[in-house]
Amino acid sequence: MPTAKELFKKYKCCVVIPTFNNGGTLTRILNGVMEHADNIFVINDGSTDNTKEILNSYNSIQSINLQENRGKGNALKLGLKTAIEQGYDYAITLDSDGQHFPEDIPLFLNALSTSSNKNLMIIGDRNMNEAEVLSRSAKGNRVSSFWVHAATGLRLKDSQSGFRLYPLQAISQLSFYDWTRKFEFEVEVIVKSYWAGVTIQHVPIKILYNFSERVSHFRPFMDIARIVILITWFLIMRLCYIIPRDFVRKLKEKGLGKFLREDLLQSGDSPRKKALSIALGVFIGLSPFWGLHTVLVIFLAVLLRLNKVIAFTFSNISLPPFIPLVIFLSTYTGNFVLGQNSYFSFEEVRQNFNLVRELETYFVGSLVLSTIVSVAFGLIGYFILLYREKNTKLVNV
Repeated sequence: MPTAKELFKKYKCCVVIPTFNNGGTLTRILNGVMEHADNIFVINDGSTDNTKEILNSYNSIQSINLQENRGKGNALKLGLKTAIEQGYDYAITLDSDGQHFPEDIPLFLNALSTSSNKNLMIIGDRNMNEAEVLSRSAKGNRVSSFWVHAATGLRLKDSQSGFRLYPLQAISQLSFYDWTRKFEFEVEVIVKSYWAGVTIQHVPIKILYNFSERVSHFRPFMDIARIVILITWFLIMRLCYIIPRDFVRKLKEKGLGKFLREDLLQSGDSPRKKALSIALGVFIGLSPFWGLHTVLVIFLAVLLRLNKVIAFTFSNISLPPFIPLVIFLSTYTGNFVLGQNSYFSFEEVRQNFNLVRELETYFVGSLVLSTIVSVAFGLIGYFILLYREKNTKLVNV
């Protein structure tokens, strides 16, 4: 079994430690890290205690002393950027407040070594449900992990742990917001890395909350609020860009036929759920809420726990070539429902479909038409899927 220092060298890994007024625990942390690693960067984030004097006593440690405190996120960005510039492929980060045990460092390297996928971010799981953990820390972590799941679909046990291994080549391809200078950066880097294809997993680590020596700078209200603001933006991005992007990528990668078979017909959902997803997609696709179709269909599919891929696929029933026909049929349906007469032809709508003159008629007709067609598509899809499922079971008997 290779030693930790051998694995550090093999994987071109270093350690990055942000610190701010943790003079009481910094020496113990540095001494513990040096037992496993030789390449260590410490970002002194404007400390006003004896941190600078402590760092000056370590000749083998590269320290960066900032004149003023700008936040943990800023310190981490600077440390990771420095590691990238010096040619490292991975960086392990840990906090200097004494909660982390440096002897857990080999856990990250062993997990990296045994994984076939090296495009990997590893987060230390502190088991935040334990009674010894501060209730406000556990609450903040639950809030953070919930929103990370909402933005990515990724279920993490501990999204706020600062004990991590970062894949620097992947990190170097990402751009981060200038304003994420505090704890919200640790959420930002998870979400953006995951969206970029980085695999994220946990390793269990120990944790120590020694209230007589630990200095925490986490502000429960302000820092959670910053995280929620960031995640709100990520939710918008996921609905408007990430899900459609992944859909198009998967469609191009597999081709239409294979995509329909594997992602639509052969998904593990029941015929009823698939049919409801079809109906939802068709209803939104024919609805009058132009420009919001993607956001609405993904939001409702998530809310109703339907198949997002199927719903999004069928929402594209109103692709640009079909828009004039959709508007024409919607307006005629509205005339029928409202007992009015039509005064235009399909050719007029085709040429001027963005200038619908009878907005009320179109709006009413669009909702009626979308309801009728979505129910029809849903029922047809349900019976086809049910028939196909029964035949598949008979073949497999």
